[in-house]
Amino acid sequence: MLAFLARRLTAMCGVLFCVLTLTFLLLRLSPGGPFTRERKLPAVIEQQLLAKYRLDGPLWQQYVDYLADVARGDLRLSTKYRDRPVRELLAQSLPVSALLGGTAFLLAVSSGIWLGSIAAIRRGTLADTGSMFLALGLISVPTFVTGPVLVLLFALHLGWLPAGGWNSPVSLLLPALALAGPATASIARLTRTSLLETLEAPFLRTARAKGVSEGRVLYLHALKIALLPVVSYLGPLAANLLTGSIVVESIFNLPGTGSFFVNAILNRDVFLLGGVVLVYCVLLVGMNLLVDLAYSWLDPRIRLES
Repeated sequence: MLAFLARRLTAMCGVLFCVLTLTFLLLRLSPGGPFTRERKLPAVIEQQLLAKYRLDGPLWQQYVDYLADVARGDLRLSTKYRDRPVRELLAQSLPVSALLGGTAFLLAVSSGIWLGSIAAIRRGTLADTGSMFLALGLISVPTFVTGPVLVLLFALHLGWLPAGGWNSPVSLLLPALALAGPATASIARLTRTSLLETLEAPFLRTARAKGVSEGRVLYLHALKIALLPVVSYLGPLAANLLTGSIVVESIFNLPGTGSFFVNAILNRDVFLLGGVVLVYCVLLVGMNLLVDLAYSWLDPRIRLES
């Protein structure tokens, strides 16, 4: 176990290094710059700004200095939001996106596994058809359609929930439902397909022949094995949902990291974009590590050291 964790943490550092390098170089080598405007700044002022943000030296020197600062935990100042550290911006917006993504993740996993299990257990029945039809609708309708429909129905027509903003835990429900829709459909379809295959496995027929009840066969044996493909999907899904969605955050006026990510690209804000990308990569690699650990718990035949 320790050797496995050491290898994965080493690989994680390598991935973060490559991602930060590509992000920095692509933004610095692309046309324009963080201080490029329609009305050109005076050369003296532009040079002072470049010196302030340490973007005035040779490219290799800028890159080395930036990596050294990141290694010390200093993500520098944003060039768009003047005199505001990137860490401060992320600390302000990341909890919102993480809470939204975490709620959507829990909704998607619980409802998706339930829908997929019902469809597999009652294969060929109305429950199976209805579950898969619902999943098809959820995965086909984009969030920029689902979000306004939820607002129109539950906020404006029924008046049960707030239409947007970040005022109370209740205002999290509608955006979480909109964000969880497509993920719920994908999990439901994966669960159904995998569970149907697992229910025909020889070891389950042996368990039934020994007199094990159908409920124990399903929940203690079949479902754990059937969830392996679902668990593989949950790693990148969790990282994606935890960082939020620019569309959902914009529809419901949530102060998350999505707007920072888009604005950083448009404004060539290399340090803010680097911070957002770094957080996303840490979440992605971390969730994939948890997926590997969950594999060995769900199926003891899988050994991490191998």
